[in-house]
Amino acid sequence: MTINTNQERKKIFPFTAIIGQEEMKLALILNVIDPKIGGVMIMGDRGTGKSTTIRALADLLPEIEVVTGDIYNCSPDEIYKQDNEKNVNNSNLNISHIKIPMVELPLGATEDRVCGTIDIEKALFEGIKSFEPGLLAKANRGILYVDEVNLLDDHLVDILLDAAASGWNIVEREGISIKHPSNFVLVGSGNPEEGELRPQLLDRFGLHAEIKTVKDPLLRVKIVEERSLFEENYQNYIQSYQQEQEKIRQKIVKAQKNLSKVQISNSLQLKISELCSVLDIDGLRGDIVINRASKALASYEERYNVNINDLERICILCLRHRLKKDPLETIDSGKKIQQAFEKIFK
Repeated sequence: MTINTNQERKKIFPFTAIIGQEEMKLALILNVIDPKIGGVMIMGDRGTGKSTTIRALADLLPEIEVVTGDIYNCSPDEIYKQDNEKNVNNSNLNISHIKIPMVELPLGATEDRVCGTIDIEKALFEGIKSFEPGLLAKANRGILYVDEVNLLDDHLVDILLDAAASGWNIVEREGISIKHPSNFVLVGSGNPEEGELRPQLLDRFGLHAEIKTVKDPLLRVKIVEERSLFEENYQNYIQSYQQEQEKIRQKIVKAQKNLSKVQISNSLQLKISELCSVLDIDGLRGDIVINRASKALASYEERYNVNINDLERICILCLRHRLKKDPLETIDSGKKIQQAFEKIFK
């Protein structure tokens, strides 16, 4: 039995109508195609459309199939795999289709709110120890967005990164041990003027996008005009971008399906490692993320082989937050990576 849930269209700005900020949009799309890239940190000026773009992407993505009533948004196949010892028949499950979950984590959230805790009401009135799911459960198979992540407690950031990397959330509370799936794309945003994340945490984000205020007067006028049209009649405005939205949606779906078929040559892999070595990148996360992101980009461009152009487009996104900080250095991190890339690849 299949149930389609037709939710009322929310007032969300179309992803394809967003002007500029190509680096941020590319980073988000690549993470949606391959969530194992490890999320994206978006740093930039206030009022540059960070939150608008992230909500727009979540609205753009196709609906997912879930088991009706499942608190973790699990698909029928996931339920079947987890409960196969109980001989569950997934053909008898009620199925719903929902929009990709988009969970926003408030800065004041506690660890219990994030991970889940004991259901106090059941404990008091029924004497039963029961688990009350947190935000990590709601974000499963979706996007978890933390605005001003650089102001969030480091301990909570660590929990989010661990769950995003492992795909599981493990809770030990008052004699209860719970393990549930927690696969999500972690997106953090912030203003660098308000402080940076510790390097140890920053390194664990897959990509790092920097966005700046648009300086071109013509583009600024265009952005203001588009926003005014959206506010005046958002239903007509969304309708006018429906075709473009569907085109991007189908490209993402196709890229997700073809991702496993994309190959990268040994010679390019060697050059990627040489680039990370020349830039003195600690650890191997940089190498791994470049490999994954380049494959996701090639798949999005409907190709089965990674080329040098793919690597050039994503290497700064993958490495700028992994460079060692030198207060005496005047060169921008992006330019430093670009210079090293040209030296090695060209």
